[in-house]
Amino acid sequence: MLLKKENLPKLIKDLQKLYPKTKTALHYQSAFQLLCAVILSAQCTDVRVNMVTPKLFAKFPSAKEMSKASLEEIESIIKSTGFYHAKAKSISETSKVLFEKYGGEVPSSMEELLKLRGVARKTANVVLQDFYGISEGVVVDTHVKRLSYRIGLTKNTEPIKIEKDLMKLLDKKYWHWISHALIWHGRGICHARGPKCEECLIAGYCPKNGLKPAKNNPGI
Repeated sequence: MLLKKENLPKLIKDLQKLYPKTKTALHYQSAFQLLCAVILSAQCTDVRVNMVTPKLFAKFPSAKEMSKASLEEIESIIKSTGFYHAKAKSISETSKVLFEKYGGEVPSSMEELLKLRGVARKTANVVLQDFYGISEGVVVDTHVKRLSYRIGLTKNTEPIKIEKDLMKLLDKKYWHWISHALIWHGRGICHARGPKCEECLIAGYCPKNGLKPAKNNPGI
């Protein structure tokens, strides 16, 4: 069931009350560091990534230094983030391309970013929005994917289709904000299991797709 059209303005207003200003939880000091952090965040929590990146960036702060690091050096630092062989290869190869082709700078266009190893639309959108202030799409991570369906903003479950639906549904000025708002709401209230519907500001009109009524949760 999709969210009723008349409830969309209320949803935006209520979520803005809860999350007026949002930004990524990842720690970084440059576009390059943000790019690496997002690559590391795949199938990993931001908390874990933030535990790993200080050591990684202290040793290899830019694309120039990272491009000269061996895979073994990178792997030894990022191992706890999971899938570290693939992530290390992506960071290494991307760093080499950035250093050799872009002078160490991270490109500010979706087209160029998507050419880099380990970079799909989610990663590109985070870098564009949070570092360059450019909104070319909506970040769809696991929280946005889950909540977009549960709240009724889309009937789709594939990230690419979800992003297109959100871009059609929402004014462009909300693209950056909505992804972070849904991420923070997913972390704090709308959990994958045991969502706190009784505490949720939008529970009254949320269709709660995929949730079964629970005796211990009167909000569902």
